[in-house]
Amino acid sequence: MQIAHTEPHPMLRCLEMMVGTWRIDGREAGTEGEIHGQVVFEWMEGGFFLLQHVDLVRVGETVKGIEYIGYDEVSKTLKSHYFGTTGDLLEYVWEPIDYTLTIWVGEIGSPACYRSKFSNNFNTNVGRWEWPGGGYDITMTRVA
Repeated sequence: MQIAHTEPHPMLRCLEMMVGTWRIDGREAGTEGEIHGQVVFEWMEGGFFLLQHVDLVRVGETVKGIEYIGYDEVSKTLKSHYFGTTGDLLEYVWEPIDYTLTIWVGEIGSPACYRSKFSNNFNTNVGRWEWPGGGYDITMTRVA
């Protein structure tokens, strides 16, 4: 049974820099495949979850979905669940520390992750998704 909380966990505040609309530009490693599109981050009413709306084209394939990011009491981490329009259901752990952001696929320490760094004003994020045998580089630029 879950305990109802009266206010969001303080750890969620470190995700405030994500709120807004971001343009995504990138390239798949080892291919000519481009990645482009937009993601929008907004707080769900109540502030217990940050929502990410994903609308991308990755190497010619449409990627759309929504991600719910919140504080997990059991692991004491920021966990997320991504639901894609093609039936994808993915779990991540978010680790924002100062000007860096690591997003682990599944659990902390996974060989599949996103490692990135923010600009001083938090309006640009440059990083790389990587996994055994592949990956891609992306730049996120805040547009609103």
